[in-house]
Amino acid sequence: MTARPLAVIDLDGVVADVRHRLHHIEGGDRDWASFFAGIPDDPLLAEGAAVAERLAADHDVLYLTGRPERSRADTEQWLARHGLPRGELVMRRDRDRRPARVTKIALLDRFVAAGRVVGVVVDDDPKVCAAMRNRGWPVLVADWMARSDTLDQAQEDLGAT
Repeated sequence: MTARPLAVIDLDGVVADVRHRLHHIEGGDRDWASFFAGIPDDPLLAEGAAVAERLAADHDVLYLTGRPERSRADTEQWLARHGLPRGELVMRRDRDRRPARVTKIALLDRFVAAGRVVGVVVDDDPKVCAAMRNRGWPVLVADWMARSDTLDQAQEDLGAT
């Protein structure tokens, strides 16, 4: 039996509303510990949850996030509490500061090398979406949460989420 294609789904800005914790990383004094400590309080983005549910019907779900590995327990509990489809959670190493567009490609390449087919990537970061498209993978742009310059900088320039 052949494995179903992967639905690669980002978390922040796709299924998790992180806007309430962005103030921790605005300006020069970034408080990353407080930023990530707020994960349990992230509201669910209904649009992203609906997309995840729909895709889970005929894809294997792979949550691919720029969140650091040290936030795994909070992230897994958050996913379960909100009843999102089960799927593998892939996170960046704690000291990996590469831009999200680089880190996520490298992490996803491991699955492709193992013979998995990427059916769709759902992400809100325009640079990640462009990089995924350049690899030939179908992309659904998650545009249901207003983009933030703070989140863009964290994902791309600081390599932190």
